[in-house]
Amino acid sequence: MTDGNHENVPSRNRRRFPDISSRAYEHPADRSALVALRKLTGFDTVFKALSGLLPERSLRLLFLSDSVRVSEAQFAHLHAMLLDACYILDLKKVPPMYVTQDPKPGAMCIGLDEPIIVVTTGLVELLDEEEMRAVVGHEVGHALSGHSVYRTILLFLTNLALKVAWIPLGNIAIMAIVTALREWFRKSELSADRAGLLVGQDLQSSMRGLMKIAGGNHLHEMNVDAFLAQADEYEAGGDLRDSVLKILNVLPRSHPFTTVRAAELKKWAESRDYQRIMDGHYPKRDEDGDTSVTDSFRESASHYADTVRTSKDPLMKLVGDLAGGAGDLGGKLRDKFTGGGSSGSSNNGSDTGKGPGPDAP
Repeated sequence: MTDGNHENVPSRNRRRFPDISSRAYEHPADRSALVALRKLTGFDTVFKALSGLLPERSLRLLFLSDSVRVSEAQFAHLHAMLLDACYILDLKKVPPMYVTQDPKPGAMCIGLDEPIIVVTTGLVELLDEEEMRAVVGHEVGHALSGHSVYRTILLFLTNLALKVAWIPLGNIAIMAIVTALREWFRKSELSADRAGLLVGQDLQSSMRGLMKIAGGNHLHEMNVDAFLAQADEYEAGGDLRDSVLKILNVLPRSHPFTTVRAAELKKWAESRDYQRIMDGHYPKRDEDGDTSVTDSFRESASHYADTVRTSKDPLMKLVGDLAGGAGDLGGKLRDKFTGGGSSGSSNNGSDTGKGPGPDAP
């Protein structure tokens, strides 16, 4: 399983990307969040300590002894998908893949020295072949990007935080790093979704897979366009109070919300960047050493500027207005939080407390 053999690759004709660099599909927010994570006080110390202490051999033995290893003899269709994904993204060493009994749909790529891919039975039973192909490509994308190392540390620290919750200062220090790791990992999921699309090369399958993860195996009751409309409503709806609630809701999560992931992926699939990759124009791994850190920062900064400029979220629109020199900060904050505006400025505060109904989850 861990050799470079790509035989028995499925015959469906798709493009292959020899020597593709993970920079080709990595989301700018993924790279900038990782840079911010590495600058976090104490992270380097924790990372170096855990790299030598984490029981990776124990982890591998655990999956070997209590899960089913994917091969030509076991879950052969997943084995073919794994070889296919590694072939398309040109990942030379095929990582071991395991199916573990868990009714909750899920998948992960973990490991310090070498990545391991794990999928749950709930996910295997939920998705069809093309939807699953995108998921396997997603996890191979994590492996190619080197995400498995930080994902492993996140899992370990999350468990550790639960064990030392009774130590106030110790728990605060760990949770600061866990929060930063979660912020990075949510962004890394957007990158891996793009890798999944490059492998599956079927946007509708990727959309259906995300929709099923959100709503279960009731495809006849769901609609991709309506699902994407939810993402638009989520981003644009409410006032600043809702913007704050969105932030609080997402902080404990390791993954972005599924509607947001679907909308982000669709936007990328319609972009010039995606088309250039499909036409064979993409960064190569042998060029990675020449990559400028300054250029990466500039790209990330440009992405966030565009996000603020085009976002429909009330908080992001306020930030954009303020950055553009518009208006008085105190007045804008008052109006945004109370649902007021310039048209009702003569109501002597009678609009205070008004706003959209309790639509937020």
